[in-house]
Amino acid sequence: MLRLVAGLEIPTGGRLLFDGEDATHLPVRERRVGFVFQHYALFKHFDVADNIAYGLRVRPRRSRPSSTEIRRRVAELLELVQLSGLARRLPAQLSGGQRQRVALARALAVEPRVLLLDEPFGALDAQVRRDLRRWLRDLHDRTGHTTLFVTHDQEEALELADRVAILSKGRIEQIGTPDEVLDQPATAFVAGFIGEAVRLPVELAERTLRIGEQAIVIEHGLPAGAAALFIRPSDLTLAEPIGRNLLTGTVVSVRRRGPARRVELSLGDGLPTVEIELSAGRTARKGQAVHLRLLTPRLFPS
Repeated sequence: MLRLVAGLEIPTGGRLLFDGEDATHLPVRERRVGFVFQHYALFKHFDVADNIAYGLRVRPRRSRPSSTEIRRRVAELLELVQLSGLARRLPAQLSGGQRQRVALARALAVEPRVLLLDEPFGALDAQVRRDLRRWLRDLHDRTGHTTLFVTHDQEEALELADRVAILSKGRIEQIGTPDEVLDQPATAFVAGFIGEAVRLPVELAERTLRIGEQAIVIEHGLPAGAAALFIRPSDLTLAEPIGRNLLTGTVVSVRRRGPARRVELSLGDGLPTVEIELSAGRTARKGQAVHLRLLTPRLFPS
């Protein structure tokens, strides 16, 4: 998809519009697209300033800025990406996060109409990724560039994006805000892909949801018969054995997940295990039987 937008591939159908202008057959050099790759793709023998200036210096003579203007633009971009003191460093003298900022500055130097980011943080460690995500979101808010960001990291997509498009086998499954794709999945694929969901085979009959040998009453709009229930860690909560409409589970394991504790549970023989997060002050031990309340049933036809 990024290669289509950049003009490196020709679409077999449809049109590509830049702010209403048909760019389907525009040559690459006329699209004004900035491209940032996962592995930086910096020129090793160029220093930081020359890497950033490259796209301006190779423009045709009639559209090439003056040397003074190029220097001014490079200095402006170095300040924007917070690398002002590193203009004469070589890429090998920079950290991974700094190199990716240089790559972003180089893409911004040509004043792109569209900025394309192909898993730009994939080669970086977790803490650097988190820092750069916040920095990139702030940069986007300041510059206002239309940005297409490809990632396999759900947390990254949901934190950065104004709109998220989820693709499967080359087709778009859903486009929406982060809240929409997370809270209102349009298809079973999206429900299973987003939010660490586990798919459970279930049976529906009027208002009854049967999970293995257990049954609870819920409201749903699906026909009776086989269905798929998608459960995330936040969809189940421990409950006191009081009242009705509860599920029972057996603790398989308890483990740390960052600052939280995750409990793996079995809801019955032959069913995939599910997970919940323990709230502060709650405990669980392996083999313990617990009662559970299903908060958010996400059901799709089987």
